[in-house]
Amino acid sequence: MSGDSFLQEKIPLTGTDNSQNKAIRIAIVEDDRMVREGLQMLLNGSSGFSCVAAYGSGEDALAGLPEVIPDVVLMDINLPGINGIECILKMKEKELPILFIMLTVFEDPDAIFQSLSVGACGYLLKNTPPAKLLESIQDVYRGGSPMSGEIARKVVQSFQHPPSASSTSIVLTKREEEILGYLAQGYFYKEIAGSLFISVETVRTHIRNIYEEGELAQEATI
Repeated sequence: MSGDSFLQEKIPLTGTDNSQNKAIRIAIVEDDRMVREGLQMLLNGSSGFSCVAAYGSGEDALAGLPEVIPDVVLMDINLPGINGIECILKMKEKELPILFIMLTVFEDPDAIFQSLSVGACGYLLKNTPPAKLLESIQDVYRGGSPMSGEIARKVVQSFQHPPSASSTSIVLTKREEEILGYLAQGYFYKEIAGSLFISVETVRTHIRNIYEEGELAQEATI
């Protein structure tokens, strides 16, 4: 997703759990100025969201986030100096109540599961549509673990075809496979819940379980 697309699209959300007095406070860690500014305009122009800080490097984020303590951080991976995965690892040592979503161009399973193993709650690609990005921020804030459709496909492939013989073999349940399949097609949580006749919270629980299984597999290879 380019900075221009963020600048052009502001999404007024209605019917959310966030009142006007309780906007989700978000910080951005992104070295591309156009993307960073586009995200700021999207968030500040959308009901229920507020961008409280934006940083161009992991070092700046490490210095500033403990002072701001946002609810959610959108974190790029490929940053100058310390990368996004290392930045989250160092922030987690501070034990602050901050949730992290990776927002990146990297699609490989190693980057996905490394991010999860250090504490990221979600993993999205930068080409994620603005409405889907906002929904994902809300989902993380409510305890969910969102992923882009492309990432869901990569996760399915990584479970089906482990990268090496030494990798831990993880078997998804039939329900987990169904949910990943819907995510890979771009379905929203509410749509998945309706299609499978389960609650949205059940969908969130299954996705959290998938992340945890992937995280365990990643740790077992270290």
